[in-house]
Amino acid sequence: MLRDLPPITDPNVLVGTATFDDAGIYRISEELALVQTVDFFTPIVDDPFTYGRIAAANALSDVYAMGGRPVTALNIAAFPVGTLPDDVFAEILRGGADACREAGVSIIGGHTVKDDEPKFGMAVTGFVDPRRILRNDTARAGDQLFLTKPLGTGIYSTALKHGVIGDDVMEEAVRSMAALNARSSEAALEAGAHACTDITGFGFLGHAHEMAVASGVTFEIDARALPLFSRTTALIEAGEVPGGTKDNASQHAAFVRFDQAVGGALRLALSDAQTSGGLLIAVPPAGAAALAQALERRGQLVCTIGRAREGSGGEIVVLA
Repeated sequence: MLRDLPPITDPNVLVGTATFDDAGIYRISEELALVQTVDFFTPIVDDPFTYGRIAAANALSDVYAMGGRPVTALNIAAFPVGTLPDDVFAEILRGGADACREAGVSIIGGHTVKDDEPKFGMAVTGFVDPRRILRNDTARAGDQLFLTKPLGTGIYSTALKHGVIGDDVMEEAVRSMAALNARSSEAALEAGAHACTDITGFGFLGHAHEMAVASGVTFEIDARALPLFSRTTALIEAGEVPGGTKDNASQHAAFVRFDQAVGGALRLALSDAQTSGGLLIAVPPAGAAALAQALERRGQLVCTIGRAREGSGGEIVVLA
């Protein structure tokens, strides 16, 4: 559908829709550009405060994925009328405000509509140095690939809805989804990363493919190195796989090549639709140790999962 939009001719638009990047970027001066993004979704946990917090972290993540610093946000909410107490909606907004407070972001307005199903998110504006943008189309052959959060939030959310797991088990995924990607973004900039994107609804393989296509490289992924939540594989084997993950896997089959030894559960985990997932960072080999150290200093997951190499552009090879 984006192909039907009028072409962008303004030279100050540094990042638009061409590469399906995480946010748009508009240059204000040689040293300052705006980063703009919007995201919202239906509840994935029962607690309204936690839902609001996760939705805000998810929206803020797009700015961090571009190497930017979020500064303002607008709430976007759709709430049913007369079916839920008003304090539920207040808690959702409070959860979003909590994430923004941690991020140093001011909520300066918003818009609410009536809807049968609750939805919440934010439109976020940030600042970035136009000379230090992290894009998804600048990975290079030889780059090392890092992933900063485990996979499996969609699997866990589905299991929670079905009553297969309780809040105690879900807490592992909740902590990850509620965590900001700010420190991982800082580490990527410090280490001189070539490219970055965050892992959300298209799953790891979908977003990795977007980066590989835009950059004109092939990604080799080490299946054994991929971080998963402790019960991701077991829950998949128990059948707790959301429809979005199955749809992703069907689409990903066109560009992914699995080693025969990679099991079916892990294959699905790589297509799992994530909420507020981690950053996929491509860093030159000379900067890999620096990135690992920068992530570790900031208390972030340090996980090298593969590499970029010359290729047709867009193929993902998953090795056992």
